[in-house]
Amino acid sequence: MKDNIKYIILLVCGIIIISSCSVSKDKTNKVNRGDIRIMFYNTENLFDVKHDTLKNDYQFLPDGDKHWDYYKFNRKVNNLAKVITAVGGWEQPDIIGLCEIENQYVLEQLAYYSPLKNTHYKIIHKESPDRRGIDVALFYRKEKFKPIKYETFEIKMPFSKRTKTRDLLYVKGLVLGKDTLHVFVNHWPSRWGGQLKSEPKRMFVAKTLKHITDSILIINPKANIIIMGDFNDEPDNKSLKYVLNAQLELSLPANDTSLYNLTGILQKTKGIATHKYHGVWGVLDQMIVTGALLNKKNKIYTSLENSHVFNADFLLEPDEKYTGKRPNRTYIGFKYHDGFSDHLPVYTDIFIAK
Repeated sequence: MKDNIKYIILLVCGIIIISSCSVSKDKTNKVNRGDIRIMFYNTENLFDVKHDTLKNDYQFLPDGDKHWDYYKFNRKVNNLAKVITAVGGWEQPDIIGLCEIENQYVLEQLAYYSPLKNTHYKIIHKESPDRRGIDVALFYRKEKFKPIKYETFEIKMPFSKRTKTRDLLYVKGLVLGKDTLHVFVNHWPSRWGGQLKSEPKRMFVAKTLKHITDSILIINPKANIIIMGDFNDEPDNKSLKYVLNAQLELSLPANDTSLYNLTGILQKTKGIATHKYHGVWGVLDQMIVTGALLNKKNKIYTSLENSHVFNADFLLEPDEKYTGKRPNRTYIGFKYHDGFSDHLPVYTDIFIAK
């Protein structure tokens, strides 16, 4: 009898210790979770293993340069599911923007046939004209977010008609039946050929996006807008700072119609980063909101303190070439590495006014 009592006491103590450790390990991610958690993640080439005759997907085929096959694809899907689950904290993220996904099939494998399947994510996606076949998409939990409309905006550059890039994805929806949220998912043109040479392309996309957000704000100056994505530019580059006019200073009360780059402000104040290139950390993945969303008197709101980069230990590894840490990615060159992505996720919590 005494042995049983001792066993029960030890078991209870063990549970208490484990519980306290799991909370203290990531207090930001779990204890302070908002009513709605919004995440963005560049998945780094989530391709299937079949050739699309209209796309340049040759590297990601069984006989391609990277010898991509079903085993590696399934490993990739499960690795991404692990990241999304970890970002969620107590429960899965409620809205997820994704980029570098090839098609509807890979999205369904991630949402319906991975450890995420019990979350019952709904998918919003449309094929874009990108030459490699990669798109942007949105996952959402229907019990938390109810889309009213969605639309994609194709980017047609008059000065570079051969450029085929990802569409802008726009989703308007109702958050927990309380207020409307306008969500934009972005993946702007890469820096291929050099940052300066490719900059006009990103500035054109920024101008297009600015025109769309301005049209929303003209109708409703207090519109709740969140813009997320891999912009392939830093927060202080021309496209974001001057064309989109996403502010890098935050003084409250915020101007309802102004855009504030929460990730960019955190970069300046806390030195956060999402991507490492040639040994230098930078911020390509960002969350940008209208000032209305920073007003705690609003029906839904957020704050700078509720925007984060998710940099859990398992997403990083030693950088043997440049020192420090680097993202634990799927490939290093053409060598399969069985990691997650070359980008870190970003996320922002939205709160419902009580």
